[in-house]
Amino acid sequence: MIHLEQKELVKLLNTGHFMNSIVNIEIGGKTVRTLPKDVAFNPVTDRPIHVDFLRMTGDSMVQVQVPVVFINEDASPGLKKGGVLNVVRHELDLVCPNASIPDDIQVDVTGKDVGDSIHISEVALPKGVTSAITDRDFTIATLVAPSALKSSGSDSETEEEVEEAEAE
Repeated sequence: MIHLEQKELVKLLNTGHFMNSIVNIEIGGKTVRTLPKDVAFNPVTDRPIHVDFLRMTGDSMVQVQVPVVFINEDASPGLKKGGVLNVVRHELDLVCPNASIPDDIQVDVTGKDVGDSIHISEVALPKGVTSAITDRDFTIATLVAPSALKSSGSDSETEEEVEEAEAE
């Protein structure tokens, strides 16, 4: 068992990527590389009370959740028209070498238009990094039209359709 300063732990937890960061712990004069695996919080005060660390040795592979960052939003015709980037997955489950855990995965939205989807197969993962989900090509994000742009007909047509539906 080791003691961690609560203030420093809370600061690290608030960074948003504590669970995929290497934490070096010094035990008996030796530095041990670890990866946080779980944090227990007090149910009343919501303060951290316990952290589990996974000791990393050699060149083992670890499964981590890495945040997704979208880049080149100004080069997307769909976003320029007022489309909305609907993020399906804010984090990706990845399997990677413990020595090279990425801080984030950048997803390029250049050329994406309204109605387009971004799947894991389109994302360039770093060398040695693979998706933990291998059975399907899952969606990371979609570009959708805002509700104001969805109606392409005139308002009078929509009102007529509503009146017909009410009459039935």
